[in-house]
Amino acid sequence: MSSRTPIVSPVVPARGRLRPLSLGEVTITGGFWAHRQQVNATATLAHIEQWLEGEGWIANFDLAAAGGLPDGRRGREFSDSEVYKYLEAVAWEIGRTDDPALEDRFRKVVARVAAAQEPDGYLNTKFGRPGQGERWSDLEWGHELYCIGHLLQAAVARARTRPDADDGLVDVARCAADLVCTVFGPGGIESVCGHAEIEPALVEFARVTGDRRYLDQAALFVERRGRGVLRDIEWGRSYYQDDVPVREATVLRGHAVRAGYLSAGAVDVAVERDDAELLAALATQWDNTVARRTYLTGGVGSHHQDEAFGDDWVLPPDRAYSETCASVASIMFSWRLLLADGAPRYADLIERNLFNVIATSPSAQGTAFFYANTLHQRRPGTAAVDGEVSPRASSSLRAPWFEVSCCPPNVARTLAGLAAYVATADDEGLQLHQYAPAAIRTALPDGTAIALDVETGYPRDGVIRVHVRDDAAAPWTLSLRVPAWADGARLVVDGAAEPVTPGTARVRRAFRAGDVVELHLPVTPRFTAPDPRIDAVRGCLAVERGPEVLCLESVDVAAASEGRVDDVGDVRLDPAVAPREEDGAVVVRLRRSVVPDHPWPYGRPDPVEDDRADDNAFDVPLVPYHDWAERGPSTMRVWLPISEG
Repeated sequence: MSSRTPIVSPVVPARGRLRPLSLGEVTITGGFWAHRQQVNATATLAHIEQWLEGEGWIANFDLAAAGGLPDGRRGREFSDSEVYKYLEAVAWEIGRTDDPALEDRFRKVVARVAAAQEPDGYLNTKFGRPGQGERWSDLEWGHELYCIGHLLQAAVARARTRPDADDGLVDVARCAADLVCTVFGPGGIESVCGHAEIEPALVEFARVTGDRRYLDQAALFVERRGRGVLRDIEWGRSYYQDDVPVREATVLRGHAVRAGYLSAGAVDVAVERDDAELLAALATQWDNTVARRTYLTGGVGSHHQDEAFGDDWVLPPDRAYSETCASVASIMFSWRLLLADGAPRYADLIERNLFNVIATSPSAQGTAFFYANTLHQRRPGTAAVDGEVSPRASSSLRAPWFEVSCCPPNVARTLAGLAAYVATADDEGLQLHQYAPAAIRTALPDGTAIALDVETGYPRDGVIRVHVRDDAAAPWTLSLRVPAWADGARLVVDGAAEPVTPGTARVRRAFRAGDVVELHLPVTPRFTAPDPRIDAVRGCLAVERGPEVLCLESVDVAAASEGRVDDVGDVRLDPAVAPREEDGAVVVRLRRSVVPDHPWPYGRPDPVEDDRADDNAFDVPLVPYHDWAERGPSTMRVWLPISEG
């Protein structure tokens, strides 16, 4: 990488195949994601702050500063981290919009956090005071290092977006990081946190500060993991990835969020230390996890009790936990591998997670959220009571807040910094990874200025039009990702079209202002079949359109069948009739499926009543999965059993 103005982005590695662009170099200017960013800025951030105040999680810091703990402390042992994630989201949003009201809110919360810090740098409202557990006494469950990790990431966001700020957050984080290095460094406590997060945070903080001690400490944490340094528990040490050393693992396992955060931090360590062996091991783990343990939506985690990965092919749609935070972690892991390696498959998974998990969690208003993301809702959900805290896994519709509310601020920080994932550069040119209307202004190491405007209606249409605004004296390469699903894609340059295959399409030339490059992606709806080893959805098909997974809701079944069917469990998909678009909606052919009841549910198979009768068929619109449950309680399914015949 060349020396240049510091990059303002969540991840800034010292080396790698691709260079991330600063948030000032990429602006999402319209379309699907600009709308989501606007809702995040105007509704979600204020909503989160309101709940953090109302639940007393920010006030915990006031109590700590006043010597009022443990009496009056509220929230779980990790509630401090939600305040830090909120601060990180606000910091990225300030960098994006320069909103003075947000700046004022940010400084006020930082002041309350800073007041609670101990003289030696320790900062946690759950441990370390009379009447509380001793510091570092519960590394399995206490989340002390996890919370400090999110503090560091908030400080990184602040240092990059406002490097001259005098609010003191970076100093608070530095003192906490110094303490971690003293306590857990060589000769100190030879253990790790039960919830990985400190690892990527320490590396990024090292990148911001230039202090290698933080990188070395992150590397120590990565190398200790998997050596049995934490107590065994009922779900086994795999729950917190302490069963197999990172270098020896072949697939992600255990708690899905922990696994993703650890993997992201391990990539950071591998890149900074130029450790090809570690990086190759992580790429293998990514490949195997995607191939065998990932839902169609990109979500991960099929166990509710431990929020964890199942074994290979264990992907039941109705038991999909698919925690929103796990997809945030997946994006973090994939993005780091993309920067290191440049392979488009990493950006494919990021896109899948963005459209089908990150966009699904928040409501259209940005003030209610899914914690888990099921692919099959068997019973109509129960609307959350406005103003009340909801249980996390059992929440069947989006809820305003949870007893464990890690997901809302995680979504908020992802959306606030979303422009960071749109494009990268290298010595040869610029790469587009995610498609949205955008303005890109950057320069190559040789000084070549690049000014592009991206025009697209994606994902509603598949045409991505790149307008070149500057002349170039020498050739450079524009690369566009062609998603794995995009068979039949075309690249149009100077009015001439040519087919391109999934992967990367490249145009190299001395571009002139006014040049236009178009990528045409086939976003026509398509059937998707599961791997036959996924027992839970054998004999089913799903429907996708471009990057969006679609689903069937009972409200549409009832309307289309004129009341004959009111549940998604009573229909089968006719695979002989291809999905098509009608009046802006994707429509499929369904058939009513009625199986007689018996006193014993096993025996000779009975034919499905009237399954193939012509008068039993009806056409039903599907909805994008990210829009499901916006119309109230409904049954829903992504994978549709096919009719026989």
